Amino acid sequence: MFDLKKIRANFPILQREVNGKPLIYFDNAATSQTPQVVIDAIVDYYSSYNANIHRGVHTLSQEATDAYEQARLKIQQHFNAKKVHEIIFTSGTTHGINLVATGFTSLLKKDDEIIVSLLEHHSNIVPWQMLCERTGAKLKVIPINQKGELLLDEYDKLLSTKTKLVFVNHVSNALGTINPIKEIITKAHNVGAAVLIDGAQAAPHIKADVQALDADFYVVSAHKMCGPTGVGILYGKEEWLNKLPPYQGGGEMIKEVTFEKTTYADLPHKFEAGTPNICGGIAFGVALDYLNAIGFDTIAAYEKELLDFATQQLLTIDGVKIYGTSTQKTAVLSFNIEGLHPYDIGTIIDKLGIAVRTGHHCTQPIMDFYNIPGTIRASFSFYNTKDEIITFVKAVERAKNMLL
Repeated sequence: MFDLKKIRANFPILQREVNGKPLIYFDNAATSQTPQVVIDAIVDYYSSYNANIHRGVHTLSQEATDAYEQARLKIQQHFNAKKVHEIIFTSGTTHGINLVATGFTSLLKKDDEIIVSLLEHHSNIVPWQMLCERTGAKLKVIPINQKGELLLDEYDKLLSTKTKLVFVNHVSNALGTINPIKEIITKAHNVGAAVLIDGAQAAPHIKADVQALDADFYVVSAHKMCGPTGVGILYGKEEWLNKLPPYQGGGEMIKEVTFEKTTYADLPHKFEAGTPNICGGIAFGVALDYLNAIGFDTIAAYEKELLDFATQQLLTIDGVKIYGTSTQKTAVLSFNIEGLHPYDIGTIIDKLGIAVRTGHHCTQPIMDFYNIPGTIRASFSFYNTKDEIITFVKAVERAKNMLL
């Protein structure tokens, strides 16, 4: 049973007030909140077995290593990677993307082509622009329609034997659009291109099966999934990870070092130089346990209910325009009110205890497409309520009346 009251009690921060009002947290696309069980895991690590991993024969090191590698195994199982060493711990999605982009520097040549979509976060645009500058490859962009959906017919036209890499997010952080990534991956593979999927926004809502998708790379961040900040994972097919050179040099990623030559460790350690975020990796595993106990089908169904309700309520306000109206989307409402700047709305409703995101959401090309400076983005999670949505809509209308 989905017991919303019990779930909300798992999140200490939901009990606090902001500006004398009960907190209503609708900025989940930026970062989700953290349940007590994950907080307890962090405290337990530092209280009970804080030690460096993979290097010590003493008890604390062995306990920390076991917990960290058990988390890697949980992540492998969650995303259905074929092998556990295909899971690389990173500091987050951006780190994973940059790792792959840097690795492909030696694999691309002048006039090779790489494709991104117009829906991408800056972190899935800028590294590829930098890669093109280093290699002479050319960047091409899949356009979108007014509903915020990718134009797959145009994608077909962009693909050719020159295409070496395709990079698309699973879900748009700005609009909530769920992209048809299975189809995108299949078409890319048909011309021999590799595909990286930015799963940061999908992972809290959709349980991606990387083998079923046939993704070459898939990247996520723990803090979008009720875990801590500063940790995430890169999934990569073993054959691709073996082709890529190490991203960083240092301890842990080596097999043997002399001043004449260094040989590198096997996967996954080849890409995990230095002391990792041990506590973060362990806590990520606990967060996945928490989410899977609720069930991703249950989460998706409830969040769809919240999205439909919020959309209906918000459209009762005159002058509201919603951006991103695909029928396939996660629980994100990106909108503006005619004649008002999104920042002004966000500032006023913050005084009423409501947290939303305003601005271009690190997706400036999307905002340029719609010819707007930014949007107000309300993003919902399974611990939010319809009563919160009602309060939010009333607050938006109040802010509108104050400003007009």
